[in-house]
Amino acid sequence: MKKYVYMSVIGFIIMSCSGSGGSPVPSPKPVNVAPTIPTLVAPTNNKLCIDNSVIFQWDVSKDSNKDPIIYQIQVATDIQFAQIVRTIEGSSNSQTITLDKGIAYYWRVKATDSKNLSSNYSSTFNFYTEGVATGNHLPFSPELVQPTLNSLINPATSTLKWNGKDVDVSDALVYDVYFGTDNPPATKVGTNITTNTFDVSIATLKNYYWKVIVKDNKGGEAIGQIWNFSTN
Repeated sequence: MKKYVYMSVIGFIIMSCSGSGGSPVPSPKPVNVAPTIPTLVAPTNNKLCIDNSVIFQWDVSKDSNKDPIIYQIQVATDIQFAQIVRTIEGSSNSQTITLDKGIAYYWRVKATDSKNLSSNYSSTFNFYTEGVATGNHLPFSPELVQPTLNSLINPATSTLKWNGKDVDVSDALVYDVYFGTDNPPATKVGTNITTNTFDVSIATLKNYYWKVIVKDNKGGEAIGQIWNFSTN
């Protein structure tokens, strides 16, 4: 009798664990993925816009979840986007914005899906709006190239490198370089440099900060952002 009861209990447990007659296991919900980063189209980088009513365009982002996408465009007067003049959101991959004349602007776009997951911002493009009866355009702010932001390098001699551009292609550009351990860097280590590089001596276990000011031969100048790097 005990053996019969024991075998019955075992059989009941096996049937209970077999899943027969149970509810189906629900499929896992798909993981939400951010939209792809928008690619800027117009105005192209370093463009001189004759009309200050500027049409901005970028390629449509893709969303693997097929979620609706909202784009945010930011327009600023500095490459760090600390001085944003316009921020606009919409579902279109185009916006028309009226801006002041005679100003260098920087713009970028990001995409956000309906579940509030955003892509990173796009690359940054710059352009210049034609001024009224102006004979000179200010250079664009220098774009720092090397050492990269927040990098860690070996001490000895480091070469600072940057890019400089001006819509007035005939203008001659020169550069002032500020470098040191203070933030912001206050020591001018190079004046009226005609190349896009400058060598500096660095010590171990230091944090260094640097910036570049570009000047054209007609009195215009623009200040670059502050970059930093550290040494081993």
